[in-house]
Amino acid sequence: MRIAVFQAQTGIDPEANAAALVSCVEQAAAGGAAMLFTPEMSGLLDRDRSRAIRQLHFESDDPVLAAVRAAAGKAGLWVHLGSLALLAEDGDMLVNRGFVIDADGEIRARYDKIHLFDVDLPTGESWRESAAYKRGDRAVVVDTPIGSLGLSICYDLRFAGLYAALSNEGATVLSIPAAFTVPTGDAHWHILMRARAIEAGVFVVSAAQVGEHEDGRTTYGHSLVVDPWGKVLLDMGGESPGLGFAELDPAVVEEVRSRLPAIWHRRPIPAPEHVRVETPVRRRS
Repeated sequence: MRIAVFQAQTGIDPEANAAALVSCVEQAAAGGAAMLFTPEMSGLLDRDRSRAIRQLHFESDDPVLAAVRAAAGKAGLWVHLGSLALLAEDGDMLVNRGFVIDADGEIRARYDKIHLFDVDLPTGESWRESAAYKRGDRAVVVDTPIGSLGLSICYDLRFAGLYAALSNEGATVLSIPAAFTVPTGDAHWHILMRARAIEAGVFVVSAAQVGEHEDGRTTYGHSLVVDPWGKVLLDMGGESPGLGFAELDPAVVEEVRSRLPAIWHRRPIPAPEHVRVETPVRRRS
């Protein structure tokens, strides 16, 4: 089963970003892919929130989503649109929402990012997603032509419990679209992506943002496809955007799980007993 992965350098103009996504849908279909994966924040990447908010929409009238849906339907291609920044339904905050779109252009699943990136990095970078974004409250698995797909977004990667829940619910492929910073990417990206694949015996597909963006940030890139044994099938590097392809063999999931059936050995973990030991006071003789 062939998939396509879009490594993007999304900018501050949604119209230009939509055009790039539509072009990738067309190229992915022409290349024989059954499904296309795109990164987190595929429609707009702008750290200037006062400027960005003027270009954000509710899901029902978002032009980037509409363009990708139309392109998917025309090409007959499934698309995991990694995520878009959208106005939350209550209008008070934003949501970071991913979409699975079928070959007729219909939305089959939605996922709002659960874990929000609130950190201060040694480089001086400071990020507070929770200041603008409303966190999601549910995990999502959706049936697709390439298997049962578990959805997540970027910082979710660091929370193994989410992926255990997704694979417990039948996911055989995990999608982790991202806009990783360079310092965290250098340190943790490949390790964590391979770990998520190995833990559950699943394929991991991670479409990523890359390079220097119009808003001044730099992202890590290295869009990856990892097989259930932890082997990297595709690494698109950290230099430039583009479209890559990889082959997924669904039989490999069962083959790996039969060799190392850790997923079947999971047990509920009770709250740990905390054994407290009083340190005796030593008296000097």
